[in-house]
Amino acid sequence: MHAPASNASQPLATRIAFFISGFATATWAVLVPFAKSNTAVNDAMLGTLLLCLGMGALIAMPLTGILTSRYGCRRVIVSSVAIVIISLPLLATINNAWLLSIALLIFGVGIGVTDCAMNIQAIIVERQASKALMSGFHGMYSVGGIAGAGVMTLFLTLGLSAFSATLLVVLIVTGLMLISIKGLLPWANPSSGPALAVPHGVVLLIGIICFAVFLAEGTVLDWSAVFLTEVRGMPENLGGLGFAFFSVAMTVVRLSGDRMVTRFGFIPLVFGGAILAAIGFCLVIFVPA
Repeated sequence: MHAPASNASQPLATRIAFFISGFATATWAVLVPFAKSNTAVNDAMLGTLLLCLGMGALIAMPLTGILTSRYGCRRVIVSSVAIVIISLPLLATINNAWLLSIALLIFGVGIGVTDCAMNIQAIIVERQASKALMSGFHGMYSVGGIAGAGVMTLFLTLGLSAFSATLLVVLIVTGLMLISIKGLLPWANPSSGPALAVPHGVVLLIGIICFAVFLAEGTVLDWSAVFLTEVRGMPENLGGLGFAFFSVAMTVVRLSGDRMVTRFGFIPLVFGGAILAAIGFCLVIFVPA
C-alpha cells in the first residue's frame, strides 16, 4: 500500500500524540505517592510493583511494529491511548497491591504501544516532509510532561481528590485524541522490511544507550514524588513539581537538540549529557534540604 501525500494535519497529530504520552506519563508520576499511600506498601514493595509498569511496556513494545504494519498507526495509537485513559483512574483509586500491579501492567502496555507507534508515525511523517522534525516531536513529549505534572499539581492544590483530578486529565487527553485522529496515519508502514527484527551492531549499541537513559528517566518518573514527599517533607499535592522541573530541563534540551548535535557532535553530547545527569543525581541525593 502506498502512502498518501503528506499534509499539515500529520505533523500536528504526531506532536499531539507525543504530548499525550508525556501528559499521561506525568500524571502517573504525580499519582505515585497516592498509590503508595492507598496500598500501604513500603518502598521495597513499591519498587516491585513499579516493575509491572516496565514489564507491560517491555511485553508490548516489540509487538507494536507488527501491529502498526497490519493495522496502521491510527488504530494502534487510538487503541493504546484508550488503554491509558482507562487505567489512569484505576491507578488513582486502587487500594490493593495485587490489583495495582495489574493496573500498572495494563498502563505499561498502553504507554509502551503508544510510544512505539507514535515514533513509527514520526519517522514516516519526517521522511515525507524531507526535513528534520524528530527533535521537535520529542520536545512535545517533554512539554506534555510539564503540562501533565503542572495540571495535576494545580488540581490537587485546588482541593480535588486524586481520582477527580485524574478524571479531568482523562477528559483532556480524550479531547486531544479527537483533535488529532484525522492526522494519524491510517495505513500500514509501506516498508518491505520485517516488522520485528533482532537488533545487532550499531542498533544494539544504541539500544544499550537508550536503556541507560530510560533507567535514569524512569527513576525520576517513578521515585521523584515519593522522594520529595517522604524524604524532603513536601506535601503530596506538590510532589509532582520535581518531575515538572525535570521535564522543563528536558524540553529545553530536546527543542535545541538538532542545533546542539550540529555544533558539538553526537559523541560529545552523549558523554556530556551522561555526566550532567550523574551530577544532577548526586546533587539531589547529597545536598541537604
